[in-house]
Amino acid sequence: MSDFLKGGLSSAPSASVDMAAKKQAIMDQVKNEIAMANAQELINVGNDRCYDKCITKPSTSLSSSDETCLSRCMERYMEAFNIVSRTYIARVTRERQNATGSSAEFL
Repeated sequence: MSDFLKGGLSSAPSASVDMAAKKQAIMDQVKNEIAMANAQELINVGNDRCYDKCITKPSTSLSSSDETCLSRCMERYMEAFNIVSRTYIARVTRERQNATGSSAEFL
């Protein structure tokens, strides 16, 4: 019985490490799936908006002007999204740094 207890105690830290690694892997997978869903949603919204703007007379094929309009519209949409995203991330980062700096002053 003492061998069982020794084995159980010595394997407990490795079991918690394995559990932490599994938990982190699941969290990473969920984050990746959320990022993919967000990217897909971004593309879908851009497509919908650009389609509404560029395709005035739907038909079985796209004219060259329709293709050009769609391409430029999506490029502008993605560029605007990137600018907004970078600005938002910079703002959140600044606010976190300010919050961390101000809370450290009170300590």
